Amino acid sequence: MDDARKQEELTTQRRASVLGFNYTDSSSTDKQLFKDILSVPELYSLKVVPLSADEYHIHFGITTTTAQQIIKQLTGRFTNQRLSFSIISETGFKEYMKLYDPPKRVEYQDIAIAGTNHSQMIEEVSATLDKVRPDDTLAYLVGQAYTLKASDIHMESQRENVRIRFRVDGVLHPVAYLSYEKYRHFISALASAANISTDEKDAQTGHISRSYKMATGEQVTLNLRVEAVPTVYGMDIVARLFNLRLEFFNLQNLGLNEDEAKVVDDIIRHPTGMVLVVGPTGSGKTTTLYSLINTLNSPERKIITLEDPVEYNMPGVVQIPVTGQLEGQNFAEKLRAVLRLDPDVVMVGEIRDQDTAKTALQGALTGHLVLSTFHGSSAAAALTRMLDMVGINPLFASAMRLVMAQRLVRRLDDKLKQPYKPDVALKRQLQSVIDTFPSDTKRPDVNQITLYRAGTSKENPFGYSGQMAVREQLLMTPGVQEILKLPPNQITTEMLEKKAVTEGMRTMLQDGLLKAFTGQTTLEEIYRVVG
Repeated sequence: MDDARKQEELTTQRRASVLGFNYTDSSSTDKQLFKDILSVPELYSLKVVPLSADEYHIHFGITTTTAQQIIKQLTGRFTNQRLSFSIISETGFKEYMKLYDPPKRVEYQDIAIAGTNHSQMIEEVSATLDKVRPDDTLAYLVGQAYTLKASDIHMESQRENVRIRFRVDGVLHPVAYLSYEKYRHFISALASAANISTDEKDAQTGHISRSYKMATGEQVTLNLRVEAVPTVYGMDIVARLFNLRLEFFNLQNLGLNEDEAKVVDDIIRHPTGMVLVVGPTGSGKTTTLYSLINTLNSPERKIITLEDPVEYNMPGVVQIPVTGQLEGQNFAEKLRAVLRLDPDVVMVGEIRDQDTAKTALQGALTGHLVLSTFHGSSAAAALTRMLDMVGINPLFASAMRLVMAQRLVRRLDDKLKQPYKPDVALKRQLQSVIDTFPSDTKRPDVNQITLYRAGTSKENPFGYSGQMAVREQLLMTPGVQEILKLPPNQITTEMLEKKAVTEGMRTMLQDGLLKAFTGQTTLEEIYRVVG
């Protein structure tokens, strides 16, 4: 018996003593099976196994997570025998279940996200998942999601069953349906791995980071954040996959244009002030921040991050995890403590409240580079919201360095894209946006524009390949600084954005149109994501 198993058995023995139960060391006993007492689904759902039995007596093994009412339920059911219960370890329970429910030989099918036989594929994958162990279900889905470069796995409780979808290139695709009986076992395994509860009535966040060996012998590395929330029909799960390696966090991979790169390079050369990256969930904010941190990371600098949770481990960076429950004053206190540790660069995962915003700005004013994410529909909207949070402060504009908003759009597959010329109505619509371009930007001739549609092939039915960012960078230019000195009730998002564009800012819509004109994406994709 290895050390980890010995430790688990000792811990289980102590818990049994505290709970007032006998303990059975399942690692050192010969395991007999009593298949006519309870069915295999009942063993899973009740979380019990018969350890020994005759016509007068049944000795059940339970775990520390077996519900208390199960004991009463079994006592009322087996009235002709005397029942006794002792606690066994979780690993011991799993070993018994492998004997009662041995892994079946399963042919795992690779998941495809589209194609002419998409519904047939969903049926086949659903049938496969119905046969496999709960642990293997998770490992298989994660392995397939990595192969498809999916960012999230969504498990959604519906009236009849549970729908599983992958988000690939920002778009959700159904891949399978699970029965509720199978989903209950799966949720139990997932909750145990992510350290969350299946009985919790509130939303929960967990994390799984481990290597798992499937029944086929294949090794799958699981690194994901798990968000769980109770719904009308049961618990819904969204698992965010962290499948990037450190070398991917590189400024060259962000797709910055020449002007954007100059702004970021200036921040790298003079790392002071506050930089906000703005956008909805899944817009690449974390990748942008980590790329900045990775570039700034050197032996001469002390870099500290406050994250909920820590998504990627970065050698040389002090990364401090904070829980989702740490709000308001407590979070700001933690940030103040971090600023007293003499850092050069501080990253705050997200600014959520007034006190944290003020503390972060104060840190930016005292010579630190403070990086964070913030929610807003645009750079100007985020700046207005930040002003609402901290109030008009003469030093506000001095502390702010850059507000960069971004969204991810799907990139066209160059082998499949099809050119076309816009019609008169579309030209008129495009011209109305081109007319708003900054004066120092070369404005395209609408009569010379070529747009592109997504083509299709058997291998790539959607015609897209990967994602790219559209961005806007709001700098504290003289005109913007003047507006920030006005009384709060006079400052609007529209006023800030108009002034920023006048002084050289390219909006996300303008940036997106330029990318559509050069054949990198489609006009439909820009309007779908940016509006």
